[in-house]
Amino acid sequence: MADIAEEIQLEMGAHLLAHADDMLRNATEDQLRFLAERLTEALRDSLRIAESREVRPCGNQERPCR
Repeated sequence: MADIAEEIQLEMGAHLLAHADDMLRNATEDQLRFLAERLTEALRDSLRIAESREVRPCGNQERPCR
């Protein structure tokens, strides 16, 4: 389940980044603020995923995945 949630979060972040590229040229101040908040959330999710993958065991092994 965690892998599916992570995949969804990363996919949403990728879509958000593509949307940001499209709207940056003509965005209002309010739109930029909203976009910055969503990009911050996506970055936070990505960092959380990266950190959790560093300490997650690989299969039945006792050592973390690297």
